[in-house]
Amino acid sequence: MKIALYYRHIDPADQAAFDELTATLRDKGIATVTVHDGDTIDACDYLFSIGGDGTLLSSVQFVRSSHPGTFPPVLGINFGHLGFLTTVGRENLHSMVDELLEGRFSLEERTLLEVNGQWSLNEVFVHRTEEASLLRTQVYVDGQYVATYAGDGVIVATPTGSTAYSLSCGGPILTPDSRCLVITPISAHTLTLRPIIVPDSAAIRLHLCDECFLGIDSRRTTLGPDCDLTLSRAPFTIRLIRMNTQNFFSAIRDKLMWGSEVRQ
Repeated sequence: MKIALYYRHIDPADQAAFDELTATLRDKGIATVTVHDGDTIDACDYLFSIGGDGTLLSSVQFVRSSHPGTFPPVLGINFGHLGFLTTVGRENLHSMVDELLEGRFSLEERTLLEVNGQWSLNEVFVHRTEEASLLRTQVYVDGQYVATYAGDGVIVATPTGSTAYSLSCGGPILTPDSRCLVITPISAHTLTLRPIIVPDSAAIRLHLCDECFLGIDSRRTTLGPDCDLTLSRAPFTIRLIRMNTQNFFSAIRDKLMWGSEVRQ
């Protein structure tokens, strides 16, 4: 077995936990390779994303569009804060390796968005510049005009991203296996302009009337006025590892601090 280890940096406070992880893998006879931004991943069984949710989102860069099927399942190890996408904490590293070797985990297929030849696991959004009072965005779904969103911007989120920026702007939570996308306005100037759920087979076009910022997960760029963005579901998915002690709803309860479970 060979595992790729991806991290952007290891905080000094986390160095002992990271050393414990690498020592445990070595003791189990597992080969490892460290990958950095801009590298490629070849012939690995799993990818460990070590950090927070931002690190896991950045791991999408290793997907090669020509060979997406070779992209290994991703396990998020939380050395960050909230860690909604990550499934293992510092305190569970040794038991996690045993569970992985014994096959006590499940794989969740996660939808990606494609825009401008880039992949997004969470969301694609447009946001007004600091100099502008609002951003006007004409939204089309499968060629049908929806509305002109006037406000701070617009988010198009995958089910994975529904618990991120979209949620903070009033969007709904979608389960990972939902075959849909959510279009969420950011601080709309019209109160009745609400989030819309559309099938993930839809082609979404955003016509940007004004200069704005474009966000593709954690990546940022600036777009000029009077341009178009076409968003669609990527023709492949990535697989996230969920340990058998967890599921999507247990993560919701834990990370969002919902009420205690009531058993019937």
